[in-house]
Amino acid sequence: MTAEEFELLLLKVAPIITRRNTKMRQAVSAQERLAVTLRFLATGESFASFHFQYRLGESTISQIVTDTCEALHQTLKDDYLTTPNTEEEWRKVASGFEEKWQFPHCLGAIDGKHIRIQPPANSGSTYYNYKSFFSVQMMAVVDAQYRFIYVSVGAQGRASDAGIFAQSDLKAALDAKLLSIPQPNSLPGTHQEVPYVLVGDEAFPLRLDLMKPFPFRLLNTEQRIFNYRLSRARRVVENGFGILANRWRVFRTTIALHPDKVVRIALACVCLHNFLRTTRSEVYLPPALADWEDGEHTVVEGTWRKDGLGAMQSFQQGYTRNSSMAAKELRNTIKMYFLTSAGQVPWQQKYM
Repeated sequence: MTAEEFELLLLKVAPIITRRNTKMRQAVSAQERLAVTLRFLATGESFASFHFQYRLGESTISQIVTDTCEALHQTLKDDYLTTPNTEEEWRKVASGFEEKWQFPHCLGAIDGKHIRIQPPANSGSTYYNYKSFFSVQMMAVVDAQYRFIYVSVGAQGRASDAGIFAQSDLKAALDAKLLSIPQPNSLPGTHQEVPYVLVGDEAFPLRLDLMKPFPFRLLNTEQRIFNYRLSRARRVVENGFGILANRWRVFRTTIALHPDKVVRIALACVCLHNFLRTTRSEVYLPPALADWEDGEHTVVEGTWRKDGLGAMQSFQQGYTRNSSMAAKELRNTIKMYFLTSAGQVPWQQKYM
C-alpha cells in the first residue's frame, strides 16, 4: 500500500491500539504496532523472525498482531465489509456483473477455501479435513470488482462443503428473505421475468437463488454455453481469493495460531483487501495480477496463479442433492436466454 493509505489506516485504528507509557517501560507506538501487523500479514514470517527484526518479544508480537487485527476488523467492517441490504445496492452489484461479465441478475460469486493451520492442542480430528491437513474454512461471496460482500470464517476443517453452506447465516437469510433482494424482473431485451441469483461451482446446491453448472457429462451445445457464461462470472471469486492470498501471504503458510486467532487474521485481511480495492490502489492490484481477457476474449491468467493459493485449498467438490424442479427450470431458462440475440455474446460459440 502507499504511505497515504497506511496513514489513513493508522488514523482509524490508533485510538484502539495505542497503549500508555509506564514508569517501567515505554509502550510500543501505534504506528509500529500497525507496521508489525501488516508486515506479518503480508509475509507470513514467524514471530521468531520478527523478534530479531523489531527487537520485540515473540509473545509481545503475538499479542500485537492479535489486537491490531481485531482493531482493523472492528474499524473497517462497517465501511468495507458489509453485505448489501437494500434493493438498490443489490442492483448495483448485479449491474457490475452484467456490464463486466455479461451475466444478468447475478448477485455475486460464491466459493469456499480451507485455511491451513497448526493442529490445535487436544482437538483430535476436529480440524482435520478430507485433504489430510488441519484447517479452518472460509466461505465468501465476491462482487464483480473482486470485493468480498459476505464472509464466514471459522468452520472446522472436517465439516463438509454442503454442511457449511447449509448451516451458514447466508442460507438462513436467503431462506427467510431477509436480504432485501429485488423481486424477479425481466432479463435484458426480453419480457421474461427471472429471479436474482448467486453463482457457484458444483460444490453448492442448485437453488432458485443459486446457479451452478450443468454436470460435466455428455453436455450438449446449449449446456456448454451456459457453463461457459457462468464460469466467466464465477471467475471473480477465484480471483478474489487469489489476490487475497497473493497480497496477504500469511495465507500461504501454515498458521501456527489458535483457530480463534486465525479467524481474526482472516477477517482483518478481508477488510484490508476491500479497503484497498475501494481506494483502487494500483500498488495493491497492479495490471495483470487478476485474470483478464484479450481482444479475442481469450482468458489470460493473472500472475497470482503462478503462485497459486498457497495454503488456501478449495472445498471438496459436491454433487446435486435433489435440486428442485423449479431451480432446474430456472437454469434452463437462463440457458436458453444465452442463445437468443438479446442474451448471447458473439464469442461464446468459440469458447463453449
